[in-house]
Amino acid sequence: MFPVHPSEQVIDGLPCYPNLGAVLEPLDTITVYLSEKNSTPLMEEIIANKPRRVILNPGAENAILAERCKAAGIQVLEACTLVLLRTGQF
Repeated sequence: MFPVHPSEQVIDGLPCYPNLGAVLEPLDTITVYLSEKNSTPLMEEIIANKPRRVILNPGAENAILAERCKAAGIQVLEACTLVLLRTGQF
């Protein structure tokens, strides 16, 4: 898990990265908790990371981001990451 936040250095005891580009590991899944207003500016950065899937959590739905990801061959789920983890679907 690689938490990303522009102004935090540690989240839940894990080192936090200022942006997705700072994460040097390949990313299988990017889970988004940001509103459409806040996630749209990150669209190119998300797509450039070429994750296998992007999960848009409740409240983070973004039709434009979803469409762009799908066009780039990235699976998009509108789902709660915590529910997916709890039910073994993650």
